[in-house]
Amino acid sequence: MGDILNEAYGIVQCKDCPWYKSCVAPMKFTAEDIRRQLQSSTPGVDIYQQADLGMQNLLSSMATAAQNSLLEGCPIFIDRLRSNPKLAQRLKEIMQNWSSEN
Repeated sequence: MGDILNEAYGIVQCKDCPWYKSCVAPMKFTAEDIRRQLQSSTPGVDIYQQADLGMQNLLSSMATAAQNSLLEGCPIFIDRLRSNPKLAQRLKEIMQNWSSEN
């Protein structure tokens, strides 16, 4: 009986979730976002005025790299991945075999 209730609770939890049917999404931020974050961590220092072209390129590269490696995720989805290693492993297998399954 507990399994049925847990499954029903999971379904209701997903349907009420603002992330419904979009459990993960790539994070979107720019070099400007990184600059603002650096500026807020060092009050009184204007990073942008002191930054040379190399620093600006570094910030742009960091933003691009982060967008390619970070995801925002629904808290319910993340909790399920953490609590169920088999689910995470299955998703990994699906992604590794993507071209052969489609």
